[in-house]
Amino acid sequence: MTVEPPGVRIRAEEREESDARVIERSRDEPEQFAALYDRYADAVHRYAARRLGPEAAEDLMAETFVTAFQRRHRYDLERADARPWLFGIATNLVSRHRRAEARRFKALARVPAPVEHEEAVAERAVARAGATGVRRELAAALAGLSARHRDVVLLVAWGGLDYEEAAEALGVPVGTVRSRLHRARSRLREALGGSDPTAFREADAHA
Repeated sequence: MTVEPPGVRIRAEEREESDARVIERSRDEPEQFAALYDRYADAVHRYAARRLGPEAAEDLMAETFVTAFQRRHRYDLERADARPWLFGIATNLVSRHRRAEARRFKALARVPAPVEHEEAVAERAVARAGATGVRRELAAALAGLSARHRDVVLLVAWGGLDYEEAAEALGVPVGTVRSRLHRARSRLREALGGSDPTAFREADAHA
């Protein structure tokens, strides 16, 4: 099983065989689809765990790949990299759990930070609480975002997608992604006392 270290992006064009080629072969040889799972299961699981918690992450990750497998015949083979497609499916599945996600962030916002780590936590936009925790202030701000704004900022921050990839994942224009991301970042920046909320992608990637 190929595991990509956190924070490391390997685009399909840089692989020996692109994601699109794997999907194309899997249409006649279904077992070939396992290669896509090997490449992205860990990343999708981390994304799901950060949004819904570790208990729900395994099921959501599995459902993401089951859905992708069922839809593989409709995949646009002109898109060499399947990562945006997979994260789009995962995000759509998260949408079925909006209330649970909001409750999770609100609960995290109420968790006291350990006294000995208060200064370090204040310097980071995302900090670990167990395996998938987020800083209290950020959790509160995320809970207050609308679903569409939260999807955009977390696809970029926790999914590691760029603007174009996020637009592909959500099925919206790039301009819409930029607009939503700008609004979400403004809300997060205000909640974090003026710090740059985009910094939490690097911090959390290694958490």
